[in-house]
Amino acid sequence: MKICMLGSGSLGSTIGGTLAEAGNEVYLIDRWEEHVKAINDKGLLLIDGAQDNHERYIKVKAQTNYDNIGEADLVIVLVKSFATKKAIEEAKASSIIGANTLVMSLQNGLGNEEAIIEVIGKDQVIGGKTYVGGLLLEEGKVIGTTKGKYTYIGEVDGKITDRIKHIAEELTESGIMTKVLPNITGLIWDKLLINVAAGALCGVTRLPYGGLYDTYGHYVHPELKQTGLAAINEGIAVAKANGIVLSTDDAEEIWYKTSAGLPDGFKTSIQQSLEKGAATEIDYINGAVVRWGKKSNVSTPVNETLVACVKGLEFWQQNYSNK
Repeated sequence: MKICMLGSGSLGSTIGGTLAEAGNEVYLIDRWEEHVKAINDKGLLLIDGAQDNHERYIKVKAQTNYDNIGEADLVIVLVKSFATKKAIEEAKASSIIGANTLVMSLQNGLGNEEAIIEVIGKDQVIGGKTYVGGLLLEEGKVIGTTKGKYTYIGEVDGKITDRIKHIAEELTESGIMTKVLPNITGLIWDKLLINVAAGALCGVTRLPYGGLYDTYGHYVHPELKQTGLAAINEGIAVAKANGIVLSTDDAEEIWYKTSAGLPDGFKTSIQQSLEKGAATEIDYINGAVVRWGKKSNVSTPVNETLVACVKGLEFWQQNYSNK
């Protein structure tokens, strides 16, 4: 397949590199010029976090724009949620999204598919969530975990079509284990709760998973776990109030599922953004629970507090960190 990764940071590089290694024609699109240059000069250095840090260079094309790519079979969107609409507008104005191109979001949070549909209509949009893990170490170098990590995709209307089955087969054969689900909306909420569990907590405490989940063998304050469970339970209550069918309503199961199979040093996307001084996706993760809660009269004080803390850190970095 001809695949464009729209956003090639941690996950985009991990998934795109894996697909390229399998022989697909892959283009990594990203605005970070040094990252793009490193990949084109030496290849993408992909380190397998689940296979004793096995590393190899993968030959894959990288660009900061859409020049000379042409129509893609599949566009996988992995930009930050707040940049989704603009990114799709730019992609639509180029030649990569044609009449037969499918566009699939694998982003965190809620609202990405709606933003894409607003630009190109729903006929070419499919939904998805991935449990693949990735951490961008430096330009051209990423540690990723694909083994045992499934990606789930589905049509936005819940139908099981030939095209969705074909995409799942192609991705699975290329090393990204993929299953088709009729209830992709429920799965999006499942993944949202995974991110709600630890995303903001890791960002605020600056603890990687090895600290938050006690895999280093150190004592972890029980308040951290209790805060995570409380945030998850608020999300579960909001989902139920809106008729969303979840795979589980056991907060503890979700809490531990969040870190399953990921290395001790793994950092959530919110933590990675804060450490780089970049804007986070907090409004589309914990903030989404807060917004949906207000619409359905469900109280979400823990998520409101986590949102406030992350926004406070963002503000501090933007206005005081260099003073």
